Amino acid sequence: MKILTLIAVSAAAFASTAVAAPAPKVAATDAWCRPTVAGAMAAGCYVTLTAKSEDRLVSVESPAAGSGEIHTMSMDGAVMRMRKLPDGLALPPGKAVALKPGADHLMLIGPKAQLKEGAKVPLTLKFKSAPPVTIDAVVKIPPMPGMAH
Repeated sequence: MKILTLIAVSAAAFASTAVAAPAPKVAATDAWCRPTVAGAMAAGCYVTLTAKSEDRLVSVESPAAGSGEIHTMSMDGAVMRMRKLPDGLALPPGKAVALKPGADHLMLIGPKAQLKEGAKVPLTLKFKSAPPVTIDAVVKIPPMPGMAH
């Protein structure tokens, strides 16, 4: 009887370790931030988000800055305009949404220190429905347009 109990307990323990953790409801990939100069008032960060079901990125937080915002950028004639998206950013199901330079992006307001190339910036992304996702965005110089990389 003791042997059967031991086998049952061992099998249950093995089964529980064989089960993988559930995949996040929103996947965040290719996260990076631009380097800043000392005393910069803001820093731009970028990431690609893919939601399993319809959702919305509603906020971003980082211990590296006073606050975080979700922004969009557009051209009005020859003038580039940037504005905060107060309602966040829609994430259609199964579609990769790339936050990138010259388009939708994350803005860290009041960086607490200079963001230097090679450093990592922790970002916590909060969604309307999915649980928060915390990632490390590497600080790197963006590629120059027209250069092969």
